[in-house]
Amino acid sequence: MQTPPPDFSRPAPLLALVVPCLDEAEALPETQRVLMHTLDSLVSAGLAREGSFVLYVDDGSSDSTWRLIEEFAGLRPGRVRGLRLAANAGHQHALMAGLDEVACVCDAAVSLDADLQDSPEAIADMLRLYAKGYEIVYGVRRRRKSDNVFKVLTAKAFYRLRRSLGVSTVCDHADFRLLSAKALKALGRFEETNLFLRGIVPMLGMTQGRVYYDRPPRRYGKSKYPLARMLNFAADGITSFSVRPARMILGCGLAFMAIAAVILVYVLIRYFTDHTIAGWTSIILSIWFCTGVLLLALGVVGEYLAKVYMEVKRRPRWQPDSRTGTAVAPERDENADSGR
Repeated sequence: MQTPPPDFSRPAPLLALVVPCLDEAEALPETQRVLMHTLDSLVSAGLAREGSFVLYVDDGSSDSTWRLIEEFAGLRPGRVRGLRLAANAGHQHALMAGLDEVACVCDAAVSLDADLQDSPEAIADMLRLYAKGYEIVYGVRRRRKSDNVFKVLTAKAFYRLRRSLGVSTVCDHADFRLLSAKALKALGRFEETNLFLRGIVPMLGMTQGRVYYDRPPRRYGKSKYPLARMLNFAADGITSFSVRPARMILGCGLAFMAIAAVILVYVLIRYFTDHTIAGWTSIILSIWFCTGVLLLALGVVGEYLAKVYMEVKRRPRWQPDSRTGTAVAPERDENADSGR
């Protein structure tokens, strides 16, 4: 992590808050109230410029989420914007769609979830680091009090596994982060279908900082990440950035070949010394064990092949359906940020 020069200073940015939403009708009224108060406070404190806005991205919701977004945009034109995707594209794609939407019209963007578990109060600290020259600022949880024991243990195991596989990661960081216009432009060059932004963003380099916050329990709605979806997300986070699992399979294959050679020598010795090889249990167990290893190996290799298959089709990652108000925010002043 690089450290910017101590005398580096940037003016207040035109800020975009990007909020992906999926069936968040229950939470949105409170989210809107809190985010409007947050933006007004940031502008009043001189941490963000007038014209800063919230962009809600409706990821194919089946409830009244989009209707509420349209209402918010009508009540606070310019301050609230909405982007509706034609179908559910997934959290990472919805978030990326929002970041792409604001990349050319803001100086900095903060992504956060609609459930308010990503503390809006921490945005001020992010902007202070931005003013010092940081291009990327991560929101990192101090503790995981709001999570149950199972989720805490599995999260720690996931971060350890990613590190052991050589994947750069920020522990206890989800998708609550600030990205400068420079970082947004760099992120836009990543065109992969299998999106895992928590792994992509650290690869951007640049000056990166962290802000620590306490994550409260979810007050409205329910989590959109049940166990099965979390496991798929974890698999994407590993196989999209590391080929070590495939190489580990190769190593296991070589080890089993060596063991098989030793067993062959043992069998030949028993045969030529007229000793009967008793029992068939060991043979059956060996068959089952080796078959299981082969199926596991095929599964891991198949995971990589599936990702290649998805990438080479070059399908659109999301399809916009409609927007509230104007398509984009007002063009930002390129000369307003003397740090770029």
